[in-house]
Amino acid sequence: MSKLFRVLFVFHIGLLLLLKVQAQPALSFYPADHAFIQYMGRIDFSNPRLPRFWQPAVMVSFRFKGTDAEIILNDEQLWGGNQNYVELVVDGNAVRLQTKGKKDTLSVKPFLKSGNVHEVTLCKNTEANIGYLELAGIRCGQLLKPAGQPKRKIECIGNSITCGASSDLSGIPCGKGKWQDQHNAWLSYGAVTARTLNAQVHLSSVSGIGLMHSCCNLDIIMPRVFDKISMRNDTIQWNFSRYQPDIVTVCLGQNDGVQDSTLFCNNYISFLKTLRGYYPKAKILLLSSPMADARLREFLRSSLKSVLRTMQDNGEKKIRMHVFERSYTGGCDYHPSVAEHALIAKELSAVVRRWMKW
Repeated sequence: MSKLFRVLFVFHIGLLLLLKVQAQPALSFYPADHAFIQYMGRIDFSNPRLPRFWQPAVMVSFRFKGTDAEIILNDEQLWGGNQNYVELVVDGNAVRLQTKGKKDTLSVKPFLKSGNVHEVTLCKNTEANIGYLELAGIRCGQLLKPAGQPKRKIECIGNSITCGASSDLSGIPCGKGKWQDQHNAWLSYGAVTARTLNAQVHLSSVSGIGLMHSCCNLDIIMPRVFDKISMRNDTIQWNFSRYQPDIVTVCLGQNDGVQDSTLFCNNYISFLKTLRGYYPKAKILLLSSPMADARLREFLRSSLKSVLRTMQDNGEKKIRMHVFERSYTGGCDYHPSVAEHALIAKELSAVVRRWMKW
């Protein structure tokens, strides 16, 4: 091969690479407060360019045109080592990812389907005690007007079960890694129920929390922190006018355990009266714990019947109860597994659909 030919060959290859780079469309930056970015969940918008969220299943959604989009996320890195898990849903396909540092850029390109218009949802899989996430912005070819969120609205109040904690063994088995390695709020019973019924959802839940007694040295109970954006930290007042659910499910009692029945029922009734003050039009569905053993299940059945009767005798009409007749303990630490969350959601969806006529 002559020297001239080699020079021409190298020049040709370089030119092709340059043209390929130039052919890639530039990505435009869209700040987190852009009107085309949709949010779902309790979020602190005090800095609209860096919305901050702690709760499980908080979601960010957008549509874009092009061949790539990048989501710029900040992770609190609580205690210097906790990294959040997220569910990245691209054109209907979901993949579970973990942040890698204080600031991450997640590209959706490897997950795109064919076509030039794409839909993306980012869901926080981990809960408040793993730290907050902040959306710092989105880079893409062109951000498009969203299709709009579902009109139906659900809120699920609960503990680690509702969070989706200890449910996902697909990456790291039980007893390995860190506690959050098995979290999956995207596949929790509340989130699956909402998608089944084409509804928005808020998971107002904290692992270990109870109605009157929390486990694991937790110094908070649900009635105290329910009005907060960061429930685990008991900080930042939530504005209830931002989200008025059509139906609220209350799944508490697992961490309380079998208590004095009168005291438990009185605390439950007090919390429901507070809840009614926040949500004057919502229907309220009381749930037993899906991971309760037989003894706790019967205590909750009896207590919820008493609570229901007292509330109805005092004029409350938009309230019902449902008892899960089996224990779902196939995940880590006797929590429901992802597969069992799907079964819980199937049962709950049928109950909600009948009552709400959805």
